[in-house]
Amino acid sequence: MHFQKRIQVKKIILIFALSLFAASAVFAKATTSAITPQENVGQDLARQETIDQEIINPEIVEQEITEQDVTIVKENPYKEILARKEISFNWISILRGILGMASLIVIAWLFSTDRKRINWKTVGFALLMQFMIAVSVIAFPAVQSIFEFLGSLFVAVLDWTKAGSTFLFGSLMDINNFGFIFVLQILPTIIFFSALTSLFFYLGILQRVVWAMAWLLTKGLNLTGAESLSTAGNIFLGQTEAPLMVKEYIPKMTKSEIMLIMTAGMATMAGGVLAAYIGMLGAGDKALELEFAKHLLSASIMAAPGAIAMAKILKPQTQEIDNSVEVPKEKIGKNVLDAIANGTTEGLKLAANVGAMLLVFYALIAGFNAIFMKIGSLTSLNPIIADLTAGRYNGLSMQFILSYIFAPVIWLTGVSGNDIALVGRLLGEKLIMTEFIGYQSLAQMIQDGVFASTKSVIMATYVLCGFANFASIGILIGGVGGMAPDQKPILSAYGFKALLGATLVALMSAAMVGMFIA
Repeated sequence: MHFQKRIQVKKIILIFALSLFAASAVFAKATTSAITPQENVGQDLARQETIDQEIINPEIVEQEITEQDVTIVKENPYKEILARKEISFNWISILRGILGMASLIVIAWLFSTDRKRINWKTVGFALLMQFMIAVSVIAFPAVQSIFEFLGSLFVAVLDWTKAGSTFLFGSLMDINNFGFIFVLQILPTIIFFSALTSLFFYLGILQRVVWAMAWLLTKGLNLTGAESLSTAGNIFLGQTEAPLMVKEYIPKMTKSEIMLIMTAGMATMAGGVLAAYIGMLGAGDKALELEFAKHLLSASIMAAPGAIAMAKILKPQTQEIDNSVEVPKEKIGKNVLDAIANGTTEGLKLAANVGAMLLVFYALIAGFNAIFMKIGSLTSLNPIIADLTAGRYNGLSMQFILSYIFAPVIWLTGVSGNDIALVGRLLGEKLIMTEFIGYQSLAQMIQDGVFASTKSVIMATYVLCGFANFASIGILIGGVGGMAPDQKPILSAYGFKALLGATLVALMSAAMVGMFIA
């Protein structure tokens, strides 16, 4: 009987997925045919083809940056529209957003371990909190001012980092003369922000902020003190650093608490990489850096209640809980300078890891694309793909495959028809590789103006939020499992479900924001 039910559930999932794919294809085709070509569409498609060719052909990457390329970075085509702060009411966008949100909840429900024990009150309040943050950032000037102030602090951190980087690298930091060099512009930010985080932790500032947020989550959503503290900590700390705040509780945590720790760890972003993404997307433009800082901050904060909702659907809490919230009193380092030194060392390790990871993954992408292009050439698929995509892709490539595999779920979030494949590609890069690869691709797309709608740029920022990729499963099993070896079997069993939950959180945030932006 149980086996038959599992077969029925799998059939439902398969039918649901096929329906979404069909709807996406029909919608994308209808939208594409209905849009009138603009004067700059040909240029945009040519630029996107150049992006894909750079990864396929290493020789293009080595070409010297021209003055025209620098001008593209300066004169961002989305700058004026990104700065708009008014809310937009479009019934089609709202209805599509509601459909997307409902579909994401259904997907989570289908994969739940105990559908009858789901506490829909907790789930509903968590989603409401996530939705209220989304609307507040878009609609209320007071909330916008708060996020812009917080964003300005991150932009200030970028400026302080550049002062240290300029001392080390001199004129190489000049974007106008040497272009945007990733290793010089981004990686130092991770090191400096890690040192700042360590300093704030030593002074007790970070613990007080985290405690306040954890208290709100505990009282408002009926969570245990430990899981709410870890979830709030994930807004500022990494997926293995935040659980350190509750490491003495982890060995006794329930399966539902472990699920939330893993989901929240994958759904949110650490402060160090958040600052790096702001620099990547802004590309040296202060106004754009501030605007992206606002959206990246709201995406990470929205992810906390969103992770609670998805985790409590996937693995409901069925045991008695302890609501007390206690912050650990231990400090990182023996004094201020020791804390800064420890943070700097950890930041250096993280920056080196990020740099090495990007090098390897971009090399793998180039290798896979060379193989795919050869297959496309032998099977005559390349000209067919180029014709079907109107020149956006010039043949069979990893970007093309990822674009259309994830297009159906991206359609649910409300992304504009012409941009569904682009955002689908970004989601695929995030899941299969890392979000760093995704944000780097998004930054390149923004500079080249390939999106048909600015709404897609903002929504892509939310879709990419978090550490939801396959590598994170191993990181969490190793990191959290090291604190509680007896919990490793549970961590391993729930790894893929936590990845699913974190991905749904990012898509939910994008759907909510997309309902009210033009």
